Amino acid sequence: MSQAYYWYEMARWSTAPARIAADMLKHSLENPANPYSYSPYARSAKAACEMFERVTRRYAKPSFGLTGTVFDGVSVPVSERVVWERPFCRVITFDRGFVRGPAEPQPKILVVAPMSGHYATLLRGTVEALLPDHQVFVTDWVDARAVPLSEGRFDLDTYIDYLKDMFRDLGPDLHVMAVCQPAVPVFAAVALMEAKGRSGVPVSMTLMGGPIDTRRSPTAVNCLAQERGTAWFERHCITTVPVGYPGAWRSVYPGFFQLSGFMAMNMDRHVDAHSEMFDHLVTGDGDSADKHREFYDEYLAVMDLTAEFYLQTVRTVFVDHALPKGEMYHRGERVDLGAIRHCAILAIEGENDDISGVGQTKAALDLTPNLHEDRKAYHLQQGVGHYGVFNGSRYRTVIAPRIASFVREMQGLATSRVTHLRQVG
Repeated sequence: MSQAYYWYEMARWSTAPARIAADMLKHSLENPANPYSYSPYARSAKAACEMFERVTRRYAKPSFGLTGTVFDGVSVPVSERVVWERPFCRVITFDRGFVRGPAEPQPKILVVAPMSGHYATLLRGTVEALLPDHQVFVTDWVDARAVPLSEGRFDLDTYIDYLKDMFRDLGPDLHVMAVCQPAVPVFAAVALMEAKGRSGVPVSMTLMGGPIDTRRSPTAVNCLAQERGTAWFERHCITTVPVGYPGAWRSVYPGFFQLSGFMAMNMDRHVDAHSEMFDHLVTGDGDSADKHREFYDEYLAVMDLTAEFYLQTVRTVFVDHALPKGEMYHRGERVDLGAIRHCAILAIEGENDDISGVGQTKAALDLTPNLHEDRKAYHLQQGVGHYGVFNGSRYRTVIAPRIASFVREMQGLATSRVTHLRQVG
């Protein structure tokens, strides 16, 4: 087991005095009472201090910060409310201020955020685009280093159990949207629930850039997992949370490992972005500097994953390809995708996705032979990578409306079926 967490903490604490000094110097140079603040070198010194402080700090969990939306053509306030909670996750909904609403209640959609290093707030733009037309819920996963050992384990089986409970508790007529990593457990949870009957089964699931079958168009990430195997990741990527955190001694895959992997894939881009940030600070381009801060405050905030969840996911999804091969089990029960007969599926992929290759998410449509074709849909978004599938301008203008249209259509089918059954009954 790696001791990297302890070395990381040692490095963080050893740089703390220099980070504090740099921050104090920056504020001193910003003080108009300091004559040196007017010198030609002050901006360069302030920029250097800020860059050093930002590079060496640990970024706290951001907030969603969604304070308003447009509903039925009217601007209304938005507030957050926790509606479901377990030790490793809570579900937040966004309540809108009162306005005269439509005749029918808007569809309920649960956005299942990825549990892959970043916090659920990475989906702020995803949620914001859905708010005008849906009652939105989002999973807010808890940092493993904040969960005491007394709360027990959290593995892929527990994750699926959580999802099944959410579907039942937030239903009926719930629609689910899985962004990237949760596509597999959401798919499995729906199959397990359909095999037991229709109680609590979502009306539809939207799978976005998810690794359903990583044998299709394998990416560098997929190939690395396949080549190294689970044992390598257990030896080199698993460590324990140091003393000083609520989750001390818990075995985890640290968030800073995942962040290092993300950044290594596009290191030149990140180096250029920080170099440009320095130039913006020196030239006084406050708007560009603010955009950099906003992005990296989110991107550099990471959470730890439990070791058992991480390793079971690597083995099940990327090494064994258990789900598409029909060999995935949940607490001794085989996940039978053929049991899915009612929950509609929309698969969404990005043309330039370098995390989940084209075809990996679409595989869900081929793996559900007993689901009628009118309950299946596919959208390939041209010109976007992985992040662009669920955020950015093309998500807002093309993908989010496509999701809203699919949800309304499937909601209509479900309502028509219930009405028909009542009339027959």
